[in-house]
Amino acid sequence: MRIVAALGGNALLQRGEPLTAENQRANVARAVGPLAKLAEEGHELIITHGNGPQVGLLALQAASTPDTPLPLDILDAESAGMIGYVLQQELVNVMNDRQFATLLTQVMVSETDPAFASPTKPIGPIYDEATARALAGERGWNIAPDGASWRRVVPSPRPLDILEKEVISLLVAHRVVVICAGGGGIPVVKLPSGNIAGIEAVIDKDYASSLLARQLSADMLLLLTDVDAVYHGWGTPDVQAIRELSSARIQKGEFASGSMGPKVGAAAEFAATGRKAAIGKLEDAVLIVNGERGTVFVA
Repeated sequence: MRIVAALGGNALLQRGEPLTAENQRANVARAVGPLAKLAEEGHELIITHGNGPQVGLLALQAASTPDTPLPLDILDAESAGMIGYVLQQELVNVMNDRQFATLLTQVMVSETDPAFASPTKPIGPIYDEATARALAGERGWNIAPDGASWRRVVPSPRPLDILEKEVISLLVAHRVVVICAGGGGIPVVKLPSGNIAGIEAVIDKDYASSLLARQLSADMLLLLTDVDAVYHGWGTPDVQAIRELSSARIQKGEFASGSMGPKVGAAAEFAATGRKAAIGKLEDAVLIVNGERGTVFVA
C-alpha cells in the first residue's frame, strides 16, 4: 500500500519537555521504529510531521531581533529542514538499505481564508494563563487555552494544493521514502502577477497530509499521535474509545479544534474518497494498518 503517515508533535517532543536537540533526537529515535516496520513490510511510505513547538521557539528567537524579524513562512521552512534532517538520519540508522529524501514543500492557501481573522493554531511553549496574557499584551500575540495551559495561536488556513506533489510522486515511484509537508508545509499564495509568495501562517499538518494523500492517490492516511484512538467524551467520566467513525457521526464542536478536531476532520476528508484513514498511537502503527488498533474512518 501507499501510506501517508503523519507524525504528531509527540514524535518529537513530549508535552512539557524542554525543547532541546537531545530530547528531540531521542524522541525521533523512538518514533522511527514503527515507521521502519511499515517500510519493511513493503509499503510505500510518505512521512509528514508537525512543527508547533519548534516554529514557536524560532519565532521567539526571531522576536529578539525586532529590526529584522523573520516571517512565519521562513520559520516554517527552517523548522521543516531541521526536523526532516533528524528524521532522515534516524531512519537511515535503522534502514540503511533504503533511499530517503527530505523535501521542503510549498502549500498553496488563500489570502481570503477566514483563518487569518481567527487564529487557532497553537505554536511554541506552554504557559500558565497569567504569563500567557502578559506575553500577549507585550508582543501582540493571540493566545488560547491548550488543555490546562495556554499557548500562542496563529492563523491556520486550509491547504489548497501541494506544489511539489509531482516531485514527491516521482520519488515514491522509485521506492524513495519521502519526508515532506513538514509542519503542514510552507504556506504560499498566488500574487496577481502569477508569482507565488510566502504568507504568515502555520498550516495544520493533518489537513495538509490528507490533501497530500488524496493528490498522491494514497491507499491509506495514517495519523499517528500519543493516544490509542479517538474518544467520545474525552475528559469526562463517560469517556469511550471509538473503533469506527463515519462522517455522519461527527458532531460539530465535539472534538477540540486545537488537538483532535483537525485529525478527525482530516481523516474524514480522506475517508470520503472510499479509501482507509485511521488515527492511533505511534507505537501501534503496524497494528493500525492491519485493522487491529486505532480508530478507522469510513465514508
